[in-house]
Amino acid sequence: MFESTVIVQSAVSAFNNAALVAPAFLWWAILALPLFFMTWFCAPALLGRLGWNANNASGRVSLWVVLLTLAWVVMFGGNYGVLRDNATVLPFMIAAIVFVASVFVGSNLRNLNLPAWRGAPRRQKFGIAAVWVVILAAIGLSDMHAWWGPLLQIGAFLVGILIGRASRVEMRPVAGTTLVVLATTVAILMQPEFFRFGQLGALTPVHLVGLILVAMAAAATVALRNIRPRGFIRHSAYVKLKWLGRFLSVLCMALFILTESVPIFLGMTLMFGLLFAMSVWHAEKLPERIDEKIFAVTIGLFGIITTMPAVTALGILYWAALPRGGGARQFGFLL
Repeated sequence: MFESTVIVQSAVSAFNNAALVAPAFLWWAILALPLFFMTWFCAPALLGRLGWNANNASGRVSLWVVLLTLAWVVMFGGNYGVLRDNATVLPFMIAAIVFVASVFVGSNLRNLNLPAWRGAPRRQKFGIAAVWVVILAAIGLSDMHAWWGPLLQIGAFLVGILIGRASRVEMRPVAGTTLVVLATTVAILMQPEFFRFGQLGALTPVHLVGLILVAMAAAATVALRNIRPRGFIRHSAYVKLKWLGRFLSVLCMALFILTESVPIFLGMTLMFGLLFAMSVWHAEKLPERIDEKIFAVTIGLFGIITTMPAVTALGILYWAALPRGGGARQFGFLL
């Protein structure tokens, strides 16, 4: 009864029970509303100062989102002592996210000239070594549950950076960022306590709705980026298939709300993707740059559930850089 592990878990459970009444990510988003409004109203000035526009915003925003997500996964994870299941695959899931994010960063910064070690003054060598020691120490300290934990995370980071730097092409901004967003969302759902998202097996409707919205936006992004409008499927058949897809999507959402299961979450995301892909395939023409707009929405929602207002602000800046017009009505045909 008085074992240290039981005491820690009981305290964490009590904290998470309190957090469930007032989901922290929701209140962070509400408190950050002034920041979001300021970002929207000052977007033209910010975009001009940063040198971002509709043509390069995708790559710039994606790189910053992945960098911030990598830092968040490493530094915001929490303590493995809060996990109630001793046999967990969470270290491997985090290592996979670190690896993919590192490949993305390495490939997009492969042309960046890093400070050379050979021939550098002693003071510069000390500075280079200090930066790498701090980065690797932070990554290693994120997983201290076993002796191999730091080796796993540091290895995933270094191998990812080397593969990214050695690659001949950059990882596609939208595809790479969407993959990181989905993987991180799945990790949050696997162990909400670890990421201070809520209590395992007892998430509120607010938590679940946040996860569903991120899955829906990410699935729409994938469908819009990979499916081309062909005008196929006869209208009568399309209407029946669309209602079938809607019914199955609602069924998946209901099952997810009841079970909070990771496999059902993935199946629900796949069902969303099929529903949206059918809508895109049936369409004659898509609204201008709608795929980038829904990607901006995905970034904004992801920033909310991870309590990263900076990521949501990046999504707002990305939306502001795109051509205006249409608004929310552009997305109606997907549903």
